[in-house]
Amino acid sequence: MLEKILPDDLARHELFTDPPEVRLFAEETAVIARAVDKRRREFTTVRHCARTALAEIGAPVGPLLPGERGAPGWPPGVVGSMTHCAGYRAAAVAWDKNVRTIGIDAEPHEPLPDGVLDAVSLPAEQAVLAGLPAGRHWDRILFSAKESVYKSWFPLTREWLDFEEAELTLSPDGTFHARLLKQGHDPQGSPLTSFNGRWLAEDGLIITAIVDR
Repeated sequence: MLEKILPDDLARHELFTDPPEVRLFAEETAVIARAVDKRRREFTTVRHCARTALAEIGAPVGPLLPGERGAPGWPPGVVGSMTHCAGYRAAAVAWDKNVRTIGIDAEPHEPLPDGVLDAVSLPAEQAVLAGLPAGRHWDRILFSAKESVYKSWFPLTREWLDFEEAELTLSPDGTFHARLLKQGHDPQGSPLTSFNGRWLAEDGLIITAIVDR
């Protein structure tokens, strides 16, 4: 699925099951020593996806430990993103000389639970959703796109971004635009004002992705 919304020069890998033969590094195993089985399987398989993608670009393949706010610690010179939901795990990576940041997110193609849309969206976003054609769970697509925005923002700024600090516009053509309402700068001091992304709803899943250069 990722190949449909990511550019060809990104390495990516996705799985729809948890291969039993996949193993973690000792440092990673320690992180989830007390985790329930579901969390252990997600953590293990998504790191297998990430290491497969890293090998594709010739990057070092080692432990991928959660860092600040759970963001994965990538090898030097690499940018990337991981995601998982029921029945899906994926990762995408690139060298930072080619891509500034990556954010991907996966969700079930189902409506959000009651009350969640009001908690994560702005009135202007809800107005846009109301005008979109039927047949998609636009509320969940919006939620996923906002997750991709945060995953793109945080590695650049090392700052939190609330749901209401980005205003998104979804388009039926599989794209979205995020206007950032919070001031932020990348490590080189360039201001961050917006991101553009793509979305896909297929086979019971929603995938959203941002690749910023």
